[in-house]
Amino acid sequence: MNRTATIYGTAIVVMASLMASCQEPPAEFEEVIRPVRYAEVLPAGAVAQRIFSGVTKAALDADLSFKVGGNVTTIDVVVGDRVDQGQLVAQLDPTDYAVTMREAEAGLQRARAELRNAEANFNRTRELYENRNVSKSDLDNSRAASESANALVAAARQQLEAARLQLSYSKLTSPEDCMIAGRYVEPNQNVSAGQPVVRVNCGECPEVVVDVPGAWIGAIRQGAPATVSVAELGNRRFGAVVSEVGVAAERGASAYPVTLGINENCGDIRSGMAAEVQMSVPGDSPNGILIPYIAVGEDHEGNYVFVLEAAGEGRYVARRRAVTIEESPNVEGIPVIDGVKVGELIATAGVRRLVDGQTVTLLED
Repeated sequence: MNRTATIYGTAIVVMASLMASCQEPPAEFEEVIRPVRYAEVLPAGAVAQRIFSGVTKAALDADLSFKVGGNVTTIDVVVGDRVDQGQLVAQLDPTDYAVTMREAEAGLQRARAELRNAEANFNRTRELYENRNVSKSDLDNSRAASESANALVAAARQQLEAARLQLSYSKLTSPEDCMIAGRYVEPNQNVSAGQPVVRVNCGECPEVVVDVPGAWIGAIRQGAPATVSVAELGNRRFGAVVSEVGVAAERGASAYPVTLGINENCGDIRSGMAAEVQMSVPGDSPNGILIPYIAVGEDHEGNYVFVLEAAGEGRYVARRRAVTIEESPNVEGIPVIDGVKVGELIATAGVRRLVDGQTVTLLED
């Protein structure tokens, strides 16, 4: 009996304790306030740095060919060879052209001999005419023969010069200090005039060609400085200057070609390497605002930032806001068309982990 009472008494005590614990007010939930890095939206400067992608090319990139046809007897270069200005690249069989030149030389000698005879005959006829031993028509005929012989000498001289040129054209030489980029023929191959024999890349330093959108082409000027970085060379940077600014957009595009000459330590750069050109472009953002790349998030709804609104006591509320940006690279930030105003604070780190309405504090660097 006493044992039963003890059990019931214990049960009552336990139930009372449980009921008492259920009636106690729950502990307050403490909101986790996260510190965030931030930046103030500032107006863009009058000049910003733009990055344009392009490709390197030789200052002179051309196919070399003979001006006359014939059989290739020698070709002294292979791809990758460096050749000096005037160095022999290939040679045609000169036999036929040498024969033609010798015939032209002989023709000139005959014409000169005929001229001497015609001039001597004219001088004799003139003396006879002065002594009234020949008629006026005889004098005129001898004068005409002398003039004709003189014209034949001039024509023979031109033929000889042409034959010499034809013979010289049987040699193909480098127009400048170049590198052989391609070779199209082999010895003993017949080629026609104008048929490509080798391709050369010439010039001490290569050029870089980039496409500049129409919005900025008007701000690009010849002689403007720029910096070129080449990916294949470990993003090495080279000084450059704008040498040509295109006046017509590329077919099917709204961009204009701009050529820059690299002007320092360019010996390792080859034609066809990918390059990025950084240059100053005035009037960069139509809204005059640039924000850091890291401040912009993107999802299925588009681009957005978190604007930090003051909530008192050193706290801020992160508000998600859609922004419209320009799809063009800039080393200083992303040009913003719409969505933020100068003077507002935006989160610059952990944007993808923030939620709209979250309370934060500012993390000072």
